[in-house]
Amino acid sequence: MCICINCHYVDRCTTYHAVETQHQVHHLTESPNFEAVEPTINVNIRSTEDIIEMEWDVVGCNSFKQETGKWAKLRPGELVPT
Repeated sequence: MCICINCHYVDRCTTYHAVETQHQVHHLTESPNFEAVEPTINVNIRSTEDIIEMEWDVVGCNSFKQETGKWAKLRPGELVPT
């Protein structure tokens, strides 16, 4: 699971913005202004017949600042990305 959903900077972060782009989902912001320090991203690749799916998750970041439920506060009522 992406650690960004519980990060204080999720709605300002260029790294999370890039992950949103990869997942083709709506951005929390169109103009992120926070640059994460040394983020680590896992990319899981799954293929079934002729379909290739990629799952991008930030699993480490030197800028991570815990704010439990930050993503959910910004998108109330929506399912939290997993």
